[in-house]
Amino acid sequence: MYINATGYYIPQKRIPNEYFTQLNGLTDEWIEQRTGIKNRSRASDKESLDYMSNMAVKNAIDKLPYNISEVDLIVFASYTISDTIATTGHYIQREYNICNARVFHVSSACSSAINAMEIIQTFFHSQVASKALMICADRNSTYSDDSDCISGHLWGDGATAFFFSDHPYTRKDHQVLDIMTQGLGHISKGPEGVHLNPKNGGLQMPFGKDVFVQACTYIAQNTRDIMEWNGRSPQDLSYFIGHQANMRILKNVAKQLEMPENKILTNIEDLGNTGSASSMLVFAQNEERFKAEDLICISVFGGGYSAGACLIKAS
Repeated sequence: MYINATGYYIPQKRIPNEYFTQLNGLTDEWIEQRTGIKNRSRASDKESLDYMSNMAVKNAIDKLPYNISEVDLIVFASYTISDTIATTGHYIQREYNICNARVFHVSSACSSAINAMEIIQTFFHSQVASKALMICADRNSTYSDDSDCISGHLWGDGATAFFFSDHPYTRKDHQVLDIMTQGLGHISKGPEGVHLNPKNGGLQMPFGKDVFVQACTYIAQNTRDIMEWNGRSPQDLSYFIGHQANMRILKNVAKQLEMPENKILTNIEDLGNTGSASSMLVFAQNEERFKAEDLICISVFGGGYSAGACLIKAS
């Protein structure tokens, strides 16, 4: 499977740590020390999930080596979906007149993008599709509560668009070497760790310590596993992108993998936790720095619990 083009959209508005000092007494130093977050991206009323996703697709189209109408599969990955019937995937299909595509939504918390990639790969292997568009976006501010002292200061908003094909179209197409995902609802706090009930409290993380422990464990282990399956070790990676939930998690994982921190790509400092879009945003934002043969691992952990990883060879 190959990546033909990437695009992203990030709202311009930033909510600084000082905002929470005024709101609930959490200081800038306290937040940054525990999370690594200095600001978080915040969507305006105009910047709906559909709007951000559309802008991410527009950002990718100029780099696409074929007409977008040739896409035969659209997968929308998100856990903050705004409409359970008229999904963002269907909105994008209509907006670009992609007539011959299968369209559906997939959600598995912050591993949703990796789950979507695994599904796309399966469609390619079964020859049901050959060109796919994955839109991954989360508008956490729709459901989060800034006054929540436990997790209200974590969340950011953003969207990405990735075009995939079953074979390369240009020498610039990155190759997805491997993908894996896990459902982990059976471990520890499972579905209690992070949950989103639109009618009862919105987006909440009541067991942050447990999320931290499990994320450190599975992000590191899945990185080791996917590298071993491909005859490599974590030290062979050119870059590592973990889920942007907490800078302490990323540093913990880097230490476990004996990986220098200059190989760790992040955006959490300025954007906060942008959910399932976060690691894909980091990839798209840094794509120009990747050189031919670079190995990039994306490894994520999400509420529910869920996890996943993919290994990409840059071109």
